[in-house]
Order: sequence, then structure tokens, then C-alpha cells
Amino acid sequence: MARGLQDGCREPSAQNEGLAVDHDQLARDLSAFARRVEAELSPGLVLDDIVRAAVELIPGAEEGSNSVVTGKRDVTSRHLLGGLPAQVDALQVETGQGPCLDAAYEHQTVRVADMTVEDRWPEFACRAMALGAMSMLCFQLYVERDDLGALNLYSRTPGSFDDESEYVGLLFASHAAIAFADAEKVRNLKIDMERRDLIGQAKGILMERFNITPDHAFSILVSLSQHTNRKLSDVAEELTATGRITP
Repeated sequence: MARGLQDGCREPSAQNEGLAVDHDQLARDLSAFARRVEAELSPGLVLDDIVRAAVELIPGAEEGSNSVVTGKRDVTSRHLLGGLPAQVDALQVETGQGPCLDAAYEHQTVRVADMTVEDRWPEFACRAMALGAMSMLCFQLYVERDDLGALNLYSRTPGSFDDESEYVGLLFASHAAIAFADAEKVRNLKIDMERRDLIGQAKGILMERFNITPDHAFSILVSLSQHTNRKLSDVAEELTATGRITP
């Protein structure tokens, strides 16, 4: 199971003063969210629902996104809601700094109360403010080996996020983390199945063309993969699409 779901690493930010209070309605809303994503079969729609529900439920949130870090290197933004996330997330990748990256890498909740006085990421803060991002709140969703995920919330108004926002957000992130990790596993499984189907189709083409066994066809694909320094699935995809392999 992804780390972050069970070890209590999802803690309040340094700005949290413990002023939030409990709400019965919040419990009902979170339960409804959990039931909704559990019933959703599409990984993409699960992640869309996480961002949409976060913006609806977490006080101060106007826009949102998911950041996914693969192999501790490649950062991508997914399931964007609003115009700010794509620009701000791209800015964080470009500068190599920002609250979403800290939330993912450092396993912490990060709150930017007012971008105009933010000094933790000087270059990022200046440029994010110019884009219109005046407040941000980011939560780690999951960590699994070298892959990480974070939930990012944005507001065009300074001071939009407070202790109440964090309180609701931390509870929400606990529910969303499980749905997020499960959706990623389903997505990866789907990709693996598609790759296996491509390889099977490519083997069939070679078997028919050269009247060879399945094992012989597979060894040819592996050899082509090695000699062209390409993934086996890429070689299979080209063969099924064009009927040939580029030397």
C-alpha cells in the first residue's frame, strides 16, 4: 500500500493555529464523496472527481489539480479544474520550486496564505502572483516507491485558506488518497493490458508472415527491441500499425 495512507505523515502546515472545529455536515459530505468515487470504474473520472470535490468542499478553494511525480523526476499535472493550475504547475516544474512540489516531495501540507509576502520560493512566488495565484493549499496524497502525488488548490484572493481549510483538506486528503492510489493502480493495469495485447497482435503478425511458433515470434520482437534500443511495446505498436519495423 502506498506510504502516506497509513503512517500519519499528512500533518497540518506550519501556519495552522488549531482554530478549526468539527462539522456534522462535513462528515456527511466526505462519506458521500467516498461512496461516489468507490462506485466509479474509470480511473480518469475518479481523479477528476477528487479535484472537483476538493474545490467544492474545502473552504477558499476556487481551482485545483493533481500533481504526479514519477521516478522523483518527471512532474505532470492532471485533472485540471480552472485556468490557474496548468500555468502554475508548469511554473513549478520550470523553476523546480513551489508548494505543490514541497507537498509531494517533503510529505507535508503546504499553505500559501498570501503570495505577495511569500518568501519560501522567491522566483516562483513572484511569477505565480503575476499569473493571478494569490493563495495556495497543497496536500500530499500518496507515496509509492519513487512515485508521488499531491492535491493542489488555488485561489485568486489573498488569505483564502485558513485553519478551517486545512482541517477539511486533511480529512478530505485521507479519503482521496485511497481513491487516488487505487485509480493509479487501475490505470497502470490498463496500460499493462494494452501493451500485452499489442505484443500479442505483433506476435500473430510474425507467426502468420513467417510461419513460426509463438515463442519464436516473441524472441524476434525481443531481439528487435534490444537492437533498436526501444521498448518492446513500442516495437510491437509500430509493427501492428504499419506492418513493419523501422531499422
